[in-house]
Amino acid sequence: MVRFTRARLTTFTDPQYRAYVQRMTMSRDNQRATRPPRQRDLFGGEAEALLRDWLTAQGLGLSERRILEYEERRDRSSIRKYRELDALVEAPRALHVFEIKASRSASSLRRALGQLAEVRGALSLIAPQVTTTILLVDTGIPTAAEVLELMRAPDAPHTPPPTLAEVLESQPKLVLIRSLTEITPGDDRVSVIRFSLDELVALAGDRPLHLDWSADDDDPPPPPRTPTVHTIGDDTPDDDDDNPFAAAMRRVLKE
Repeated sequence: MVRFTRARLTTFTDPQYRAYVQRMTMSRDNQRATRPPRQRDLFGGEAEALLRDWLTAQGLGLSERRILEYEERRDRSSIRKYRELDALVEAPRALHVFEIKASRSASSLRRALGQLAEVRGALSLIAPQVTTTILLVDTGIPTAAEVLELMRAPDAPHTPPPTLAEVLESQPKLVLIRSLTEITPGDDRVSVIRFSLDELVALAGDRPLHLDWSADDDDPPPPPRTPTVHTIGDDTPDDDDDNPFAAAMRRVLKE
């Protein structure tokens, strides 16, 4: 049985967190070379920044304390974990956490759901009411018609990629909404707000975005990730998302 203890919220400048990131960086550097960020990696970070600005423009006061530290206990073992929350709103006895996903795969919602379940479990030690929302940037999730055409091709994959509608139907915990006003505070379900790529470009205005993804598609798949007992960000990140550990390290080094 898994349970969580010793949860706390802190900032990127927290000495314990900075020391942890640096130790993990040294450990990973000794294991394998870190690949340079792809265009999609960089866009993932840009999408996070744009949607944090969007949340602020909607009148939400975002907390700087968006590093979650907690212990995960299984049987007699204990593991310290860190999670970088993409956006967090703190209120008396209530927390609202936002997970930002920029992805061309509807399956990213399943992974986000699992990640948020763990985050909710840890945050419930801090506040009795926890609300979770996914801000999904759709960078090319196929429609039903596109999947049908794909599967007719000579080089079709063995398994058709799921559509957004199929994932939502298979995951009753996920509910697609249109605006923040539709969110029910403390709801056990996870709200999903979808943004198109055009909407993100409009939010960016004259700010440049890394949108040339053609070279990324030619890259060989990354090697399997070595399991680790300590985590930052996502345990199973999408190919479309910025590498959470590398992103965390870049932020620490900027401080």
